Amino acid sequence: MTVEMRALGKSGLRVSATGLGCMSMSGVYGESDDAQSTAVIHRAIDKGINFIDSADIYGNGQNEELVGRAIKDRRERVVLATKFGNVIGGKGTIDGRPEYLAAACEASLKRLGVETIDLYYQHRVDPNVPIEDTVGAMAKLVEEGKVRALGLSEAHPDTIKRAHKVHPIAAVQTEYSLLYRVEAEATLATTRALGISFVAYSPLGRGILTGATQSVDEIAKGDRRNIHPRYQGENFTRNRKLVEKIEAIAAEKRCKPSQLVLAWLLAQGQDILPIPGTKRIERLDENLGALAVRLTPEDVARLSAAIPPGAAAGGRYPEEMLKKVQV
Repeated sequence: MTVEMRALGKSGLRVSATGLGCMSMSGVYGESDDAQSTAVIHRAIDKGINFIDSADIYGNGQNEELVGRAIKDRRERVVLATKFGNVIGGKGTIDGRPEYLAAACEASLKRLGVETIDLYYQHRVDPNVPIEDTVGAMAKLVEEGKVRALGLSEAHPDTIKRAHKVHPIAAVQTEYSLLYRVEAEATLATTRALGISFVAYSPLGRGILTGATQSVDEIAKGDRRNIHPRYQGENFTRNRKLVEKIEAIAAEKRCKPSQLVLAWLLAQGQDILPIPGTKRIERLDENLGALAVRLTPEDVARLSAAIPPGAAAGGRYPEEMLKKVQV
């Protein structure tokens, strides 16, 4: 299978149409297993996936160290993305000050064991620091050769426009899936107008859209989905009903529900880059199968109607965390 390559904004970098999100490898969805996660990263690269996504806050630095070790002997085959802004050990503190990000970048470079980060995101926008100041400092990292391209994660469309005036933004990362579309599609209108790639995280709705979880009782202790609004009580029951529609269409198309919803995202445009995360090789292979699913315009419209914007039950984050997105 030949993996389709897509432009990363106007940065000149080209990345695989789907990437690999590494957050789940660091204790977010149950216990971590570095050996297993390394095998997943290696298999992804060997299969043609070159877009690897990490962040300094994942596992409080452990994820970057894991990724760095995994890509050490294949660095030239990877477009490496990581993020700063969520302060390690800061109990939810966000810091966008120039002096903080300079130190954060140095720390990430060291943990990753690389000289240059290909795509460096501000993970969350600091409401107390003008975006112009933060992006101005990020631009200096580009001048110094420590970073190749800049990104923002969970930024409001107006913030994206202001940032882009300071230095070209190559990518904006925001949750986007059939289950979450309202704010994502508003952001997409802005990124598309500016020639910025849209990196879709949680493209499988934190697993709900795969249909793999039939009951919340199946979720392991320590898995963050236990506190996620869409997995709570009646919300989960309603969301499962929505997924049943996807499962029926997937059966007709002779593919997995996960493959169908990823194919739907890929069909939204060449500027869409889903980064499904997994720590299991069988799930990685399943996700890669989405690249072989061909959808007609009628298929895309049918899927869009099956889970229309705003249909999901429950917020996409617990209330306190929700305050930190779309700033």
